[in-house]
Amino acid sequence: MSEYSEFLHENRIKVNGYLNRVLWFFVLAGPAIASGIKGGIFPEITYATCVNISVTLIIMACIHFVLLKKFPDKVFTCIFALATLNALLAYMSYSHVSIFLTWFLVPLLSLLFCDKYIFFYAVIQNYALMLITTWISAPYEAALKPEYKDVTAYFMDVMSGFTIETIIMVASAYTIEKLTVGYFKDLFEQRRKIIEQEEAMGEKMDILDSMAEIYDNVNLIDFVNSTEMSLRDEEQIKHGIDLSSQTHTLMNQRIQKQVMPDQIDEFLAFTNIKTVRSRLSQKKLISADFIDVISGWFRAQYITVDSTLDGIPNVVIYTTRNVDEEKRREELLIRISMTDEMTRLFNRRCYDEDLKEIRNGVLSDDFVLFSIDVNGLKNVNDTKGHAAGDELIKGAANCLALTVGNKGKVYRTGGDEFMAVLHTKEPETIREKIGERAKEWHGIYTEEITMSVGYAALSKYPGASIDDLERYADADMYANKDRFYKERGIERRRH
Repeated sequence: MSEYSEFLHENRIKVNGYLNRVLWFFVLAGPAIASGIKGGIFPEITYATCVNISVTLIIMACIHFVLLKKFPDKVFTCIFALATLNALLAYMSYSHVSIFLTWFLVPLLSLLFCDKYIFFYAVIQNYALMLITTWISAPYEAALKPEYKDVTAYFMDVMSGFTIETIIMVASAYTIEKLTVGYFKDLFEQRRKIIEQEEAMGEKMDILDSMAEIYDNVNLIDFVNSTEMSLRDEEQIKHGIDLSSQTHTLMNQRIQKQVMPDQIDEFLAFTNIKTVRSRLSQKKLISADFIDVISGWFRAQYITVDSTLDGIPNVVIYTTRNVDEEKRREELLIRISMTDEMTRLFNRRCYDEDLKEIRNGVLSDDFVLFSIDVNGLKNVNDTKGHAAGDELIKGAANCLALTVGNKGKVYRTGGDEFMAVLHTKEPETIREKIGERAKEWHGIYTEEITMSVGYAALSKYPGASIDDLERYADADMYANKDRFYKERGIERRRH
């Protein structure tokens, strides 16, 4: 049942209750008319008429009371009350009681039910009784008024007046009824929308309450009323926000004290309350990660709760949540994606990413790029198997990693190819140490390992780009490889 239908149901019960009281009140009409008879006001009315009116009304009021108890909202209960009042008016008119103005009482009372069908029933019944009563009483009334030549003339004159008045009354009353019903329908429709909005907002608040348990800080920011309220506090107090002068909420003023110094400017820019609405426009959320000096990484988020039709946020939820563990996992995954599985050195992808970053920066004077290649890997694979070849690659990786140490990064860029990025003023010493470590190495399948090592130092090629240095390092490595094979007396085809 809709709210409006429920309203009509409750209203019908209430109006029936009032009408029952009216019926009991009209029981006094008999004694009132009797007083008029005694005072000479109604000389032509008998006391029997008064008794009939009161007794009939008592009976009808009792019947209506029973109907009201058993069927309080039924249409026939309403019609019974209206029919009783119409019958009372007809009897009083027949008994020559001057009640002409009250003929329209019943149709007007029927408007209280806000039901056009009950109204039209009351009008039709009222007009029918008016017509019958006027016709029956016409001989008596015409005899008292000599201006009418016969009964028909009196009847036509009175009924024409009644008819015009009834038409005016129906038109006016129906307009009032339609406007009233329309007003109530609009009122209940507005109430329904308000309730739906409140329920939707309530659901959102329930979600926000649940969210509050997940996050370290939860702040509800209302841009319409310019307030903020922490949902994590036991006493949820709204604090005013002065958007003309205030750039940060009270919560962020507190949080910023724990942000890493080198991230303060970025944090203040992200949490600037004056720009949040424009940055969040047409979006569900915006977020950024910062480091807390005590607990590590945390994520700050602005989430749209309610917005205008244009997507401008009216109500926003601001949250912070510790993501230090998540960041550590993320760093681990990145490290894995950037690491060669066999050697645990950095891989080709990492090398390309680092070179991209180096290209965008400025090279320091001690920058050196190394190019390394394992000698004789193909021969080992062909004669001793791939297990021996893998052992050789891992041995080369260990020698390079131990030699370079914290001076730079070593990458496995291909099968037996390695690159190293270093900051050193003694690149030749590094090359010699790589050779020394290689001589100390002994494997299970292979007794020795040798590597061709080339490098290009920025100090030797001032103004060279990273790509130029890469070519120079490769050229130096191949020259080193040629010397190695010549010393060993091995013929080979150059790449």
